Amino acid sequence: MIENQYYTYILRCTDGTLYTGITTDLQRRMEEHFNQNEKCAKYTKRHKAQKLEAAWTSSNRKLASQLEYYIKHLTKQNKENIIKNNENIKILDKKIETSEYVRVNLK
Repeated sequence: MIENQYYTYILRCTDGTLYTGITTDLQRRMEEHFNQNEKCAKYTKRHKAQKLEAAWTSSNRKLASQLEYYIKHLTKQNKENIIKNNENIKILDKKIETSEYVRVNLK
């Protein structure tokens, strides 16, 4: 892991809803969500995280938070398109500089 690297991610919950968050340690954060420990987000505690669907890296917290904000305000269909069609985040080009983010290969 590169120091000062941040991740913005989308999780799918067992009820089909999508949760978006940020972290500096993607593996640790996923364990918190999936194991529903005390550091688990309130949302994923109620909706039980099922699968990490997508993640992007950025160089600082401001960029990660900005991407999180704009993803959270997309429609569910737009979020699904980002996930399924691997469209990355081009839908947000008019709102943020999408070249600041690199999609993480989850396979």
